[in-house]
Amino acid sequence: MAIAGDDDQNQALRYLEEGYGKHTQGQLAEAIGLYLKSIGLHPTAEAHTFLGWAYSMQGKYQEAIDACQKAIEVDPDFGNPYNDIGSYLIETGKYDEALPWLEKAVGAKRYDSYFYPHYNMGRIWEKKGDWNRALNCYQRSLAMNAQYVLAKKAVNRLLGMLN
Repeated sequence: MAIAGDDDQNQALRYLEEGYGKHTQGQLAEAIGLYLKSIGLHPTAEAHTFLGWAYSMQGKYQEAIDACQKAIEVDPDFGNPYNDIGSYLIETGKYDEALPWLEKAVGAKRYDSYFYPHYNMGRIWEKKGDWNRALNCYQRSLAMNAQYVLAKKAVNRLLGMLN
């Protein structure tokens, strides 16, 4: 016999998965509603992070950052929200504020995509005109994921500029 908590967790996971499906179909309002239902039943770092991602796609960067900060409260070892906060700060032109978040993402214990924060740090250094530092970050990103197209393009672009 399952206990009530297990039922809530299972339903929360179903809402999260359904929300992700809506999200990838561009149905952001529906996705946000499902993420909020998931969080209401059983808050997870993943649900808060995906909620932030959906808000960012609506241009609601402060709400996105707030959702990611809640994700970090739930699971400080989960790397995605650190990178996402850094990315949202880049989008709003707050490069110096973004760097510490990206460095935390690189140091996170539970993260599958360390190439993203390296790429994002490269974006910052490129915007600041430090092309050698940017190139180094892009190359680290590419070393971690040789198929990452954005990093490939960035490396090629900067190598072309530096030659």
